[in-house]
Amino acid sequence: MHEHDSSAASSYGSAAGLAILGARVDFRYLAIEGPVGVGKTTLAERLAARLDARGVFDDRENPFLVDFYAGRSGAAFQTQLFFTLARHRQLTGLRQRELFNQTTICDYIFERDRIYAFVSLDDNELFIYQRLFELLTRDLPAPDVVIYLQTPTEALRRRLRDRERRASEQLLVPDDDYIAELNEAYNHFFFHYTATPLLVVETSQVDLTWGDEAVEDLLRQLRTMTRGTRYYVPRT
Repeated sequence: MHEHDSSAASSYGSAAGLAILGARVDFRYLAIEGPVGVGKTTLAERLAARLDARGVFDDRENPFLVDFYAGRSGAAFQTQLFFTLARHRQLTGLRQRELFNQTTICDYIFERDRIYAFVSLDDNELFIYQRLFELLTRDLPAPDVVIYLQTPTEALRRRLRDRERRASEQLLVPDDDYIAELNEAYNHFFFHYTATPLLVVETSQVDLTWGDEAVEDLLRQLRTMTRGTRYYVPRT
């Protein structure tokens, strides 16, 4: 196991008290991010079960997605707007009172939409999208801590191909070039991320079923999270 703490980070008042008290944690809102195929939802489900927390999961249904993967003109903008508005509607339901009542584990952050937008949209579309995004993000609660599941591009491609082979019905899977560009965009975004405490987990050798021991190791990392960024390579 290898870890490193960075001292360069913005101040974040609620972060100083992050701790685990037995099976419970004193942060109220944890979010998990990473590109498609990295295992965000499975980890969110495992953490929610372990901590008796409420799980908030991204709705992947989108009527424009087929056209987007087919390369139809305008479909990228329609797909992006649909996802952004759906996630905004879901996250505005996390009112402050509810966050204090029960720990919440979410398998995305709202800023993921901006990452996808920079990869998928042309300059004119991005100009319009940015103005909408800035309006929508103002009224959303911020996570207390974010986990970024980082994976090398080739490992990500391999996992997506394996998922496609195992699927009982046809999956919409991005092509290799898009995966590479998206993964690079994610790494760039989180390299500069300072909005909250950030735990970067290198997952190339991780079993994405996230067994009990792996979850406990991850919780031990969260126990001492305060400010800045920590890099963590799980034991294999």
